[in-house]
Amino acid sequence: MELNSHNKKEYPPMHTVEHILNQTMVKMFGCDRSKNSHIERKKSKCNYFLNETPTEEQIIEIEKQVNNIIDQNLSVTSALVARSEVPVSVDLSKLPEDASETLRLVYIGSYDVCACIGEHVENTAEIGRFKIVSSDYNDNQFRIRFKLEI
Repeated sequence: MELNSHNKKEYPPMHTVEHILNQTMVKMFGCDRSKNSHIERKKSKCNYFLNETPTEEQIIEIEKQVNNIIDQNLSVTSALVARSEVPVSVDLSKLPEDASETLRLVYIGSYDVCACIGEHVENTAEIGRFKIVSSDYNDNQFRIRFKLEI
């Protein structure tokens, strides 16, 4: 079985926390997962389409919820599945057009599942503390810049 090639080497803790942040944003705001992100070792950012800017209280709650999931020491696992067997709740819109018929689903406990070919930690205990460095809102896009404190 062959999956698509992958040309990027992620920093597993930061890449895993991106998944947690995405699911947290979906749960809190009913938005889609980030369509535009830049994930790096020292500092990362994700953009979300929202109808209004989150309040300071909501931004604090995002950070709190992400850290709450990290603190649960959830296992991070994966499974190879046929595209036809992917649950309807999994967003496949970011897949490249030439994506294989076999996809890798990454699970963070029962909190999140998404199709992903990148590298992740084995347990959320390996991530460290999630810290929102800054955020801004412009043209219905909410951008969060964040880092990990280990």
